[in-house]
Amino acid sequence: MSTQASNMWDKEYSVDEYVYGEAPNTFLLEMTTGLKKGNTLCLAEGEGRNAVYLSKHGFSVTGVDSSIVGLQKAEKLAQKHDVVIDTIHADLSEYKIEENTWDSIVSISCHLAPELRKKIHRNVVSGLKKGGTFLLEAYTPKQLAYQTGGPPSAEFMMELKQLKKELEGLEFIHGQELIRNVTEGVNHTGKGSVVQVLARKI
Repeated sequence: MSTQASNMWDKEYSVDEYVYGEAPNTFLLEMTTGLKKGNTLCLAEGEGRNAVYLSKHGFSVTGVDSSIVGLQKAEKLAQKHDVVIDTIHADLSEYKIEENTWDSIVSISCHLAPELRKKIHRNVVSGLKKGGTFLLEAYTPKQLAYQTGGPPSAEFMMELKQLKKELEGLEFIHGQELIRNVTEGVNHTGKGSVVQVLARKI
């Protein structure tokens, strides 16, 4: 992710409203009990809705994002809900996921260029403790037909078969591609094609 991309997200988040809403991602909501509680890393956390939700439910959360504006809104949302989250302002291309550190890692709509995504997913596997869990929801290439959110190019999107290769070393507890109604602020609203994963480090 470039400085240009960071500036794009700063501009995107520079409004009073939360552009992806204040409520957590629906898949995260459904799968919370399947996540291992403890030190939890949220990738591309943006405005903080998922990090705040997890913190309210007993997780110790660190959110990393390239947008300082998004993270400032995340901290404001945490204050509103009387919880504490740690935030790290960093480009994911430069951020180091320390090995054997995290009980859970969460990736919601973290759409990256293919080579960077593969690198991040390798680091997710090594960064989880044994028995640690990884939760992901992202758009699939079929999303381009719906135009209800997500990146403009299929190469930034994901498919289940691809993720199983990239996340080798994790046992898939749940993995599916589906069409669902996504209602997450002004930027993700309408029918969408997503891939969902909950996996555990074996």
